[in-house]
Amino acid sequence: MIHSEPQYRVKRLLDFVKESFSSEHKDFTTGSLRKAIFLLAIPMMLEMGMESVFAIVDIFFVSKLGPRAIATVGLTESAMAIIYSIAFGLGMAVTAMVARRVGEKKYEEASRSGAQSIVLALGVSILISITGFFFAEKILLLLGASAATASYGFTFTKILLTGNMVIMLLHLMNGIFRGAGDAAIAMKSLWVANLCNIIFCPLFIQVFGWGIQGAAIATTTGRGIGVCYQLYHLLKGKGIIKMHVKYFIPVISILKSLLNVAVTATLQFIVASASWIAMARIMASFGDKAVSGYTIAIRLLIFFIMPAFGLSNAAATLVGQNLGAQQPERAALSVWKVAKYNAVFMAFVSVLFFFTADFFIGLIASDSETMQTGVKALRIISLGYVFFGIGMVLMNAFNGAGDSRTPTWINLFWFWLFQIPLAYATAIVLHWGPVGVFVAIVVTETLVTITSAIIFQRGKWKLVKI
Repeated sequence: MIHSEPQYRVKRLLDFVKESFSSEHKDFTTGSLRKAIFLLAIPMMLEMGMESVFAIVDIFFVSKLGPRAIATVGLTESAMAIIYSIAFGLGMAVTAMVARRVGEKKYEEASRSGAQSIVLALGVSILISITGFFFAEKILLLLGASAATASYGFTFTKILLTGNMVIMLLHLMNGIFRGAGDAAIAMKSLWVANLCNIIFCPLFIQVFGWGIQGAAIATTTGRGIGVCYQLYHLLKGKGIIKMHVKYFIPVISILKSLLNVAVTATLQFIVASASWIAMARIMASFGDKAVSGYTIAIRLLIFFIMPAFGLSNAAATLVGQNLGAQQPERAALSVWKVAKYNAVFMAFVSVLFFFTADFFIGLIASDSETMQTGVKALRIISLGYVFFGIGMVLMNAFNGAGDSRTPTWINLFWFWLFQIPLAYATAIVLHWGPVGVFVAIVVTETLVTITSAIIFQRGKWKLVKI
């Protein structure tokens, strides 16, 4: 039977997607780079897309509880950004190390490195849990919440901070899978977690009547189930990463190597996250409704940033594995190809949000002041999306090579020494209000990308040993 050309192309595309969902080991150090990118990118984008669904589902149901509930979620998200920073930092470190060992074909060492990273994450998360349990309300007040909002929402904050272990492990273990090139398992773990969250959120918030606390319980439970799914595949799975109990006995040399990358990688994300906390703190000076609009806009922006971040994760895996295989030029070429694809995707999103911001904000917000702030935020910030897309690829490329210091210094300069003062000056001193914050975000992200591109071209990242 002879297939028509369109039918053949559709069948070929479906076969390609099916292959990307397979957990069979693939060698990304040889063959077509374009194919390698998309075999990694499809599940990685869907994985990060699922992560962003957490944010949208939570804010959709919480928004029914009023502006104070939305403000609580937004301010708590600022505090949680520190936890995400640590999780991403540890995840980046283990991705770089596992990818390098896989590129060298040292699979047992890759598995042992992954196990050691879990030990490290558990120790850190316990310290955060203790802090969150005892100081949740004070943290909200410190972030600029009114006394009424802090009293109303501190239990929500306490549950998320105390249960941070599931966030930490979910991202860390997905970093292990991504480093091994098994992006399909990372994607499926987020699917499992999200499906549970989508079911639990309306059930706990509305049916059981637990209110905003129900949202925190639903999210934590959903992620916990996703972690159980990951552990099953790490301990019982058929991939190249196979963990045994003995691998979890601390090995100082591996822990030191992980920490060497993880500390600066974590600091890199903390620097950026602290800047977002500062942005939220400046927004808090304009009232709960302004914070609510800003929160909704950021959640929508994250919804599309996360798939782009997933695509940029492909660059980290390809860089790590190809450096391990002694192919630095192939590693560099893969980064620029991924950057081009990400720029195209983000350009589409920019156009979408610029012309339909009122529609998207209106799906969640009902208050006119909240909606007005949200629409402005969405339109202005989305103007920098193309630069966001390219910049995150370059940052992940540095991290994938084990060079977490370079992006840390870039973030430190542009976010702390430039963005925070600029946002304060435009929003408060020049009386631009929330618009000043939005403009500062776009300008800063653009300069971060330009700086990253210049440094990446110099090529010193190719010489990093891990």
